[in-house]
Amino acid sequence: MEVVREVYKHGSAHGARAAIRADQKSYSLVQLISSALDVHNILCRKHDGKDSSVNGAKGCGARIGIVAKPSPEFVAGIFGTWLSGGVAVPLALSYPEVELLHVMNDSDISMVLSTKEHHGIMESISTKCSTRYSLLPTVESIPPKIDAQEPLSSVVTSSVSSLMAEIDTLKKIKGDDPALILYTSGTTGKPKGVVHTHEGILSQVQILTEAWGYQSEDQFLHCLPLHHVHGLFNALFAPLYSGSVVEFLPKFSVRGVWQRWRESYPNDGSKNDEAITVFTGVPTVYTRLLQGYDSMNPDQQSACSYAAKQLRLMMCGSSALPSPLMKRWQEVTGHRLLERYGMTEFVMALSNPLHGARKEGTVGKPLPRVEVCYDSIVVRNIVKLIYSVLLHGI
Repeated sequence: MEVVREVYKHGSAHGARAAIRADQKSYSLVQLISSALDVHNILCRKHDGKDSSVNGAKGCGARIGIVAKPSPEFVAGIFGTWLSGGVAVPLALSYPEVELLHVMNDSDISMVLSTKEHHGIMESISTKCSTRYSLLPTVESIPPKIDAQEPLSSVVTSSVSSLMAEIDTLKKIKGDDPALILYTSGTTGKPKGVVHTHEGILSQVQILTEAWGYQSEDQFLHCLPLHHVHGLFNALFAPLYSGSVVEFLPKFSVRGVWQRWRESYPNDGSKNDEAITVFTGVPTVYTRLLQGYDSMNPDQQSACSYAAKQLRLMMCGSSALPSPLMKRWQEVTGHRLLERYGMTEFVMALSNPLHGARKEGTVGKPLPRVEVCYDSIVVRNIVKLIYSVLLHGI
């Protein structure tokens, strides 16, 4: 909840300034929170004086499935779930039906919220799980030609402020309450649900903001899945918490990324008002970007290389970064990618430094306020196993 509160604080201070950009439209923080209030009302509504909310039968902590492409509606769905005291469960757009059913049944989802493009399939699957279903409200975008500093509707800000005050008074949402369930990739079996609390989420976004220097002047280009910690915490929650702008690409596109960087920093030395400053991806993303770069003519390469060098920070994670890839990327863009290490279970724990030498083949040292224990017995057993495999082939 503190993340929502901090986001709203930034929104109140910055008026109609964009916080999310998607599909050529911009959305302010207060508009996001206002839409989250609509989601809260869907989850907590009453009909004919009777409580028909998803929390009504089970109390706070109802699991709410969120199905949406990277969009303001996804963000509002998460925040609205938290405002209602529920637990958000992002459902992957790539899940086959059998995996969706497993996750929904395993997490005991009470209601599924989705955008219109997923209405048919999610309503059908919800019926199979005996789960309620509702559409996510559409988030209103910032009107074109509006002054970015213009205050938003007092009705909107008053409604959100009243809800925040009510939540504080009732103290119905506590720091150690569950807020989010993310599922592991399932490489060693069926995906397993990992619970993150409000307090844990707040701590993590504060740590990342401090370690990587996130600030309100930053603008992130986001092209990662939103059901894993990389796309959720590193590239969405922490930036919004710090007052940054997040621009969603509908899906990863080599051409789209290079083009967006060139638009940000034209070759004439100017800088676009909506210039991207931070980018984070997985090794495969950088491999494909280099493949795209190699297919360009010299003029295009020059423009792309110049633009990429202007970004403040580029990061890589989720799998090991091969040394040749790191070196080639630095040659082309001037960026030595910042590697870090995390897991679904604890989000981020280790990182190379924002300032200072970034060592190749390592994931760095513990992040601020993170402690790491070195277990020599476990390490010895792993070394023995590797030696046995190399020696005996078993």
